Amino acid sequence: MSFSSVQPLCRDHERSNLLQFKESFVINQSASSDPSAYPKVASWTLEGNNSDCCSWDGVECDEVTGHVIGLDLNSSCLYGSINSNSSLFHLVHLQRLNLADNHFNYSQIPSTVSNLSKLTYLDLSYSMKPSLRSLVENLTHLEKLDLSGVNIISLVPNILANLSSLKFLHLPDCGLYGEFPIGIFKLPNLRVLDVQYNKGLTGYLPDFQHGVVPLRKCCSQDTSFSGKLPASMGNLGSLTKN
Repeated sequence: MSFSSVQPLCRDHERSNLLQFKESFVINQSASSDPSAYPKVASWTLEGNNSDCCSWDGVECDEVTGHVIGLDLNSSCLYGSINSNSSLFHLVHLQRLNLADNHFNYSQIPSTVSNLSKLTYLDLSYSMKPSLRSLVENLTHLEKLDLSGVNIISLVPNILANLSSLKFLHLPDCGLYGEFPIGIFKLPNLRVLDVQYNKGLTGYLPDFQHGVVPLRKCCSQDTSFSGKLPASMGNLGSLTKN
């Protein structure tokens, strides 16, 4: 009786895309500020019995299809640029992407990020600079967006108020300015809103209808928000911080 060998769960083309992505960077410890940072991509190799990319550090695959659905490279000492031809944007089944605390040489997110239309979680904090409007227009299923500490320097686009699935929005210390769109406060699933340390950002808290807004945490300190707290703040029974 013969037994067929167990095939790697990961898809060949996605493994190739991951390796190309790895090779587009150099490992530099100073590229990440976290003292516990280490190069997760070091485990990405075809040597030995390590050809299943689903077992690589920071890579998450769908157990049924084998597609790469998660990539967590937070504090991975990556130094280099991400351009429109990056193999990252060929991983079209990605749902979660964390590239926080790496040095992408001040590169901006290219328009090909729209290929990642299934993304629900995106963390680029303390890393690369996005076009906020482009992100919002292309990644309409986002549930969490974290751009903490990214030097965006722009207005907050009104189209952000169209992200009906958004639960967590972190935009502290981003150089945002102008009036904050009132509609964002009323997103139907928004639980956490953090826009603190944007001194040029103006706005005010709206009236909240009872039982409509699930907002639990709102951080707006060190901004130019004005006006009194609306009496309807009492309708936010789950609010923990303002």
